[in-house]
Amino acid sequence: MKKLTIKLRVTLWFTLMMVFLVTAVLLFLVVAGVRTVTAHSKDILGQIVRETCEAIEIQGNSLDFQVDMDYLDRGVYLTFYDGDGAYLSGKMPRDLTDAPPLSDGQFQTAPGEHDSWYLYDAYRPFPASNRSVWVRGALSVSGETGAFTTLLWLAFIFLPALVILAALAGYALVAQAFFPIRTMTESVEQIVDGADLTKRIHLGQGGDDEIYHLAATFDSMLARLQASFERESQFASDVSHELRTPTAVMISQCEYALEHAETLEEAKSALGTVLRQAERMSALVGQLLLLSRAGRGQLNREAINLSELAELVAAQMEESAAQKGITVRTEIQPDLVLEGDETMLMRLLLNLMENGVKYGREGGTLTLSLRRKEGFAVGTVTDDGIGIALENLPKIWHRLYQVDPARSSGGIGLGLPMVRYIAEAHGGTVQVESTLGKGSTFTFTLPIAA
Repeated sequence: MKKLTIKLRVTLWFTLMMVFLVTAVLLFLVVAGVRTVTAHSKDILGQIVRETCEAIEIQGNSLDFQVDMDYLDRGVYLTFYDGDGAYLSGKMPRDLTDAPPLSDGQFQTAPGEHDSWYLYDAYRPFPASNRSVWVRGALSVSGETGAFTTLLWLAFIFLPALVILAALAGYALVAQAFFPIRTMTESVEQIVDGADLTKRIHLGQGGDDEIYHLAATFDSMLARLQASFERESQFASDVSHELRTPTAVMISQCEYALEHAETLEEAKSALGTVLRQAERMSALVGQLLLLSRAGRGQLNREAINLSELAELVAAQMEESAAQKGITVRTEIQPDLVLEGDETMLMRLLLNLMENGVKYGREGGTLTLSLRRKEGFAVGTVTDDGIGIALENLPKIWHRLYQVDPARSSGGIGLGLPMVRYIAEAHGGTVQVESTLGKGSTFTFTLPIAA
């Protein structure tokens, strides 16, 4: 069964179900029909025998049977006997070979050479003349059930034809229903063979059933896979570029120091350049690891007082902000508690604050606010620095993207993507509003404990 196609399996089950239903109906008809025909035959036999018995009269000392035929209507044979069971008149069927004893008001069945017979006896006494009479009726079993039996035989003869027609019709219906699946399979095979994620199944709007919904889901999945592969490819290219530059600088400085450095100062200068580039590479690798951890959702959740954490980060950033003359301000509502990863949440706040210091205006202001709103902690980091152009706002969440590399102050383009990953890993969101030349406001929301 497992080796059969789904179409054949569905057709087979459909055919077996049809056979079962038809067989059950026929069996029911046989049982119910036989009982109905038998009851009807016995009713007719009993009625004729009783009516005949009531019609007998006494004429002097003799009985007037008023019956001059071997059988009456509807194939009932009649025979008359005296009170002792001696034959008087009438005729039993020649086929009846072994008649049972007379029994008043009882239906009996007697065998014949070629048929079976229903028998019914009626007894009538005549007390005034001290006489009595028996009337026996005989009715052929096959004569009453013959038409019904013929219909049953016809049904059994035509049953295989009905089953074959049902199987063919079922297969056609199943094939029609599975046609979209075949189209989907061929399309997916072409996509796999060609390794081309730009192709789609495109069943169109021909239906609104589960298969068309499945095709639409596949198309949506392929679109997401395409976008994901493109992002990963771009990310790999960007990482290679970011690592290639410091690696080349480090190699060139080492080669210069080995070949040309004549004094300790020249060697120290070369080593200092190597150290800065190594630190840049270390920072890149470290942030990539953090970003990968956030993307996998590996959080060490515990109860965190986000208000105290924000105050701590703001205080930590005051020294680096003061080097550019930037004043750090806070507007923090106390005791906002949530379930989260303290290290990751600190990284979220630090990245936003560091971003504000890097791109903030010298002598300007950097504001960190935090408040409760409808079950969420809503935080904002606002600077009055260079701002971001409208067309660049969606791109800042891409890894390794830098709006202006020349003014990035050593940044590597992973801070904001990490902020988004951390916020979403905690069930929150982050968004930005910015005006070029006037500054930016980053807003994050995080669900807090009840």
